Amino acid sequence: MNNNLFCKRNIAIATMHSKEQVIAPLLEKYLNVHCSVPAINTDFFGTFSGETERLCTPIESARKKCELALKTTGFDLAIASEGSYGKHPYIPFAAAGDEIVLLLDKKNNLEINGRILTTETNFRSSYIYSLAEAICFAEKVGFPEHSLIIRAQQEEFDDLVKGINNTSKYKELIQQLLIKNARVWVETDMRAMHNPTRMNVIKQATLNLLEKLESTCPSCFTPGFCVVKALPGLPCSHCNMPTKSTLVHIYSCLKCDYSEIKKNPHSKRTEDPVYCDFCNP
Repeated sequence: MNNNLFCKRNIAIATMHSKEQVIAPLLEKYLNVHCSVPAINTDFFGTFSGETERLCTPIESARKKCELALKTTGFDLAIASEGSYGKHPYIPFAAAGDEIVLLLDKKNNLEINGRILTTETNFRSSYIYSLAEAICFAEKVGFPEHSLIIRAQQEEFDDLVKGINNTSKYKELIQQLLIKNARVWVETDMRAMHNPTRMNVIKQATLNLLEKLESTCPSCFTPGFCVVKALPGLPCSHCNMPTKSTLVHIYSCLKCDYSEIKKNPHSKRTEDPVYCDFCNP
């Protein structure tokens, strides 16, 4: 990898949830940087369990984490991740994770992010009414390797317990809450150090970031020359009418605004009629 911009530099990994376990080895291997983890409170920008609401976009949250890490360390290079989990935007009834890993380079005035949208997640939540239901829920989400969160009500925090990864403790807490309440809210703990599946997705997003850093602008050689827009219109192989499938990728430089148009990015010149709105209205 062309890592001249980053070689031997100090980089702050903005996390309090052990994300450096998957991010640092990749950065050190491919960028030859020195990684460190400052003592900062990234929960200030929002928590999965809702005590602190995320008030800005995922990109903005990752950027703010980086800026806090830079201010704390005095470095000029930082990286942070931000994840969003919920319903898949395109696949009905499927859960999805949208994970962003953002690199902020103040020295070179660069901001580049890697991103993964995946169904690889155990994200799940539900009210349970008995210990048997609680055990069934836990089995479906990979407990105890994946931790759980419980509370009396979904939007309440008085009885909130996070990071539960012990079967006996889990049963005890469930039974205690069920004595006082008709039902108990149980959810997966999506913090990275409590969720190996999410940790792996963060690794994938970091690899996506490194792929973008590998792609340099043909004009000024700045890393991060990547797709900024995809245009539909790939013609149907039967009727030759345009489909919603991608015909063109537009690449753009973050530094000099040089751009390129690349046709048939997926090495396809036509689309199967099954995806054509004219052949299959």
